[in-house]
Amino acid sequence: MKSDRAAKLAHATMPPVTRLARAKVNLALHVVGRRLDGYHLLDSLVAFADFGDVVTVQDAPALHLSITGPMAHGLSSGPDNLVMKAALALGRPLGAAITLDKHLPVASGIGGGSADAAAALQALCALWGCDLPDAAKVLALGADVPVCLAGQSCRMAGIGDEIFPVALPSAHLVLVNPGMGLGTASVFGALIRRDNAPLPPPEPLPDVAALASYLRRCRNDLQAPALSLVPQIGTVLAALSAQTGCLLARMSGSGATCFGLFASALAAKTAASALRAQSAEWWVQAGAMAS
Repeated sequence: MKSDRAAKLAHATMPPVTRLARAKVNLALHVVGRRLDGYHLLDSLVAFADFGDVVTVQDAPALHLSITGPMAHGLSSGPDNLVMKAALALGRPLGAAITLDKHLPVASGIGGGSADAAAALQALCALWGCDLPDAAKVLALGADVPVCLAGQSCRMAGIGDEIFPVALPSAHLVLVNPGMGLGTASVFGALIRRDNAPLPPPEPLPDVAALASYLRRCRNDLQAPALSLVPQIGTVLAALSAQTGCLLARMSGSGATCFGLFASALAAKTAASALRAQSAEWWVQAGAMAS
């Protein structure tokens, strides 16, 4: 009890802590098997964009979540929200006012909820002065939470619990969502084959051209089933591919967000402007691929 009181006093003057919940992009995603318990085995090359949602926490008598931002509509701030689940999973007898500034579309294949949970864990541990939980503990929150907590480009395998850092070259991304969510379970349910080949052997990636060349040898095994559920994904992919400087266009995760890979910030920004003009219903964001 004494240590808890001391901790509360220490945190009483703590300034707010903010963390960026960066968009997660599956540059490639191979479904390589399925366990007896139903969990799918993946082999994925993951990168992060330099933009996303923003999580801010500050000391408060109890845990409380507020959601703001352009993508806040319809989101619950109750205990079923992944951010609240992450906070409660830390098991600390301390409170915090958590604000989630939501900019990434929901259920869109770029790890929004998982990234939010990871950012909340990082911010709360900084606020409360405790260690981050290990990957095995946060895996219970969702398969993408461990990789979002690591927050760096990596090869992700298993059910999301095997993470191997990978150095990727400087590159730029344009993310486009056709304005609709897509449930992960529905996409996996439409998957025909679950024992596909893993990623090709790693090779040197000195620049974005080499990265694009390697990615062309890879796949997103969830793209075809997602297309069968949301044909508009095909329209987005075609529009991305048609942009000047687009080296590769592919769907991320279980969709429906797609990405275009570009060599320069100018090419990515120009493409994003053109895509916004093409459809007002699309969510479009350009940025650097974070190192």
